[in-house]
Amino acid sequence: MVEDLLKRGIARESDGATCVFIEGQPAPMIVRKKDGAFLYATTDLATIAYRRERWNPDALLYVVDHRQSLHFEQLFATAKKWGYDNVEFAHVSFGTVLGDDGRPFKTRSGDTVGLEGLLDEAVERAHKIVSDNDDAKPDGRELSDADRQSIAQTVGIAALKYADLSQNRTSDYVFSYDKMLAMNGNTATYMQYAYARVRSIFRRGNVDIEKLRREPAKIVLSTPAERALAVEILRFAEALDAVLVDYRPNQLTAYLFELANRYSTFFDQCPVLKAETPELRTSRLLLCDLTARTLKQGLALLGIDVVEKM
Repeated sequence: MVEDLLKRGIARESDGATCVFIEGQPAPMIVRKKDGAFLYATTDLATIAYRRERWNPDALLYVVDHRQSLHFEQLFATAKKWGYDNVEFAHVSFGTVLGDDGRPFKTRSGDTVGLEGLLDEAVERAHKIVSDNDDAKPDGRELSDADRQSIAQTVGIAALKYADLSQNRTSDYVFSYDKMLAMNGNTATYMQYAYARVRSIFRRGNVDIEKLRREPAKIVLSTPAERALAVEILRFAEALDAVLVDYRPNQLTAYLFELANRYSTFFDQCPVLKAETPELRTSRLLLCDLTARTLKQGLALLGIDVVEKM
């Protein structure tokens, strides 16, 4: 590959090293050092050639922290010079996770925090939240120990994923378990709770969801809360398009948060199981079902599961 770059005049010798000079860049990209050693630039270029030959992709996305921006600018410019000018290259850069002190997140002892430790801690904290909420229910606890543990596993891991994906990816953010696991605000826990709320309505009303979906019925938007919820559900495709424009999943989390808020207002203002007429009851059940399905699909696209009870 290096010989091919030299042969085409894309690379040239400079102080014994083989370099590619990019117009406007302060320094060249070195593809072979003076001692013959190769660098990330070399292997990244070779990988582009391999991927093009193996898969012929339309786009190559590099999800790497923003401090590598110069490397990717040089890499993409060189690849285009080399003939890969009909492939979309994108550096999907991201910021740094910070501790309360505003510095890169570490343990109290100063060690870098491992992902496994973060996940275990999140699940443990989620278990306490789930247990406390269950114990506080008016008729006593509803969940078995196994159910509590299963829900805590899903909620804890979801909290970490969502907290990361809900940030503008190029910004730094402060790590906080309390904020991640909050039952209100833009958190996975809040989304999962909204979904579980819908499922609770269907259980209490002994509603056959499949039958509800099969039978033709009109959705009636008789109040501002119903209309606002319906309009928000319809915005799902628009939110997905916004994510793809610049590879920013926080566009989707912002949409899901707004949808959950609209549902909360609808839930407070519009009786579902005790609606004034059977037609209105069916209409509101359909709105609930569409909300739950949209939340579930949106979270699934982020790699996050839902729970039936919380």
